[in-house]
Amino acid sequence: MQPPVPYVRTDEHGVMRVGQTGVMLDSVVAAFQQGHSAETIQQQYPALTLEQVYGAIAHYLANRDEVDQYLDRQGEVWRQWREKAAERTSPVVQRLRSQATEARTEARGDAVGIAAALTCGYNHASYRNKEG
Repeated sequence: MQPPVPYVRTDEHGVMRVGQTGVMLDSVVAAFQQGHSAETIQQQYPALTLEQVYGAIAHYLANRDEVDQYLDRQGEVWRQWREKAAERTSPVVQRLRSQATEARTEARGDAVGIAAALTCGYNHASYRNKEG
């Protein structure tokens, strides 16, 4: 008899992963909770075999309280990362925002110039019509 296959492991960072892959159990559970079949989940994560997907789902169902607590902790970790990311804007994002602002300013300037030209042309034409 072969030893049981560990379908879920916890890595050195405390993240639950499916088998020896990098796929997080979070992803498989979320897809399962959304009503996706094991076959669909396997198609979404080609690094997993169908057996591993079923094994991960079975692990979740057999250890629902433990996995739900883990998912709550993971949700808190992601919330903290989002807060940190919002606090410091990367130089790339700053540059992109600056370029977008400049582009909008130029576009407004072009629009004002066009409007002015149209207004002048309209007034000039109106003036000629009054003379005529």
